[in-house]
Amino acid sequence: MVNPVWVGTLMFGQVPIGVRLYSARERRGPVLHQFERGTADRIRYVRVNERTGEEVPAEDVVRGARTAVEDEYVILEPEELEEILPHGSRTMHLDGFVSEGSVAPLWYASTYYVAPRDPADAEPYQLLYAALDRTRRVGTATAVLRDREWPVLVEPDRGVLTASTLWWPDEVRTPDDVMPPVPRTEPGKEELGLACELVKALSTDWDPDDYSDSYGRRLAELVRTKARGGTITHRPDRPESSGEATGLGEALRRSLPAAPRRRGRAPSPRTPVRGESRPTKRELLRRASELHVRGRSRMSRDELEEAVTRADGD
Repeated sequence: MVNPVWVGTLMFGQVPIGVRLYSARERRGPVLHQFERGTADRIRYVRVNERTGEEVPAEDVVRGARTAVEDEYVILEPEELEEILPHGSRTMHLDGFVSEGSVAPLWYASTYYVAPRDPADAEPYQLLYAALDRTRRVGTATAVLRDREWPVLVEPDRGVLTASTLWWPDEVRTPDDVMPPVPRTEPGKEELGLACELVKALSTDWDPDDYSDSYGRRLAELVRTKARGGTITHRPDRPESSGEATGLGEALRRSLPAAPRRRGRAPSPRTPVRGESRPTKRELLRRASELHVRGRSRMSRDELEEAVTRADGD
């Protein structure tokens, strides 16, 4: 169990819900440190006074902000920062509800799991979850986390509520802010048709289990091998090349699967005979999407197979 990053009250109208927020993500894999070449000496960073070069104790470090004048700063004491926190900084008020999926991924900063703070909070917590899930809505609020105020979305997800912090409008860059203009060209009718066909042929439902951190695995293998005194050489797979230049249309045709999936109703899953493999979860998700099975992304493989079989027989 990990420590909560925020403890406070979520207000659903006049209904208070005591909650705790837990970080929903964790970085995995080996952590790379810095060393001086030729030695086993770690490189560490310390707080130093840039004028004297002397190390400064943590209790003597305060924060400051630059003013409009170059190289001029004002020092901000902890109590001054505490005083300007929004009233009720330990409270999130749900001030509105927007359609599920109406906020683009670009706006999301971090996501946290929301848990009831006390047993008495479980009933209003579950009530809010059920209301959001049934109406396909997400709640909007603001909250102070990690010394700054954030817009927040409260959403139902896999049986629990989540709270996602969002960037403020003036923090989201436009393409023109960071990159040169993209030349505008009108795609050819044939090429566009082939591109759409390729997208449809490779369409599936999102399943995070379809992806793996190949670099992280190779890095962990390298660390283990070198710890035993060995070495490894990684030769990355190179994409096959036809050896000749091709046009856009021909490249798209070659990209299409050799045996594209037939349109219409695909065969329903069945109990395999001995020695025959069962359909994969990815195949079941694709079939569930064709049959418009609701809640498919949250189902296990066995639940998917049962739901697809049932829907296919309707």
